[in-house]
Amino acid sequence: MDVLSLGFIAFGVVTAAAQVETTTWDFDKAHSKVGFSVRHMVISEVEGYFKDFSGTVSTEGDDFSTAKVDFKVNVSSINTDNQERDNHLKSDDFFNAEKYPAMFFKSTGIKKVGDNKYKLLGDLTIRDITKPVELDMIYFGTVKDPWGNTRAGFKITGELNRFDYNLKWNAVLETGGLVAAKEVKLDINVELIKKS
Repeated sequence: MDVLSLGFIAFGVVTAAAQVETTTWDFDKAHSKVGFSVRHMVISEVEGYFKDFSGTVSTEGDDFSTAKVDFKVNVSSINTDNQERDNHLKSDDFFNAEKYPAMFFKSTGIKKVGDNKYKLLGDLTIRDITKPVELDMIYFGTVKDPWGNTRAGFKITGELNRFDYNLKWNAVLETGGLVAAKEVKLDINVELIKKS
């Protein structure tokens, strides 16, 4: 075998070693929750969540610092335990679920900031407005369940200004405060199942 052939073989071995297999993860909707809260009349908080969502996460191997996230939320699935309020949130005063039936998040990067702590960067689309967001993410770990599936768990939190996405309805109290605050706190729990 000549030197050139050996070189090609060596190059192939190095290239193969450098390639990392892509892993796909699905959301376990039974053990995940897309929650939020908003201050109401300054003195309390109203909590809610979206029942219907979907998406995928892909990683290089099992390294979540390389994760790419695509996530979709069905706006009409909003639930705040009050039908009248939910209908108002679906109207054009807020989400306009008829015209804009879904919200989308697409990650643009992940930064490790501590042990199991990350910043999740991405583009969030609500109605017809897309803006970059930065969310806090805690990685709880990866385990094998009793049925042989590999699972990973995360908690994602952050704060958005709903006015940035044209969810601008409000009323002013006599004291000068707003009926519903501009700031929306996100409280998302995610459990993923390794698909491939």
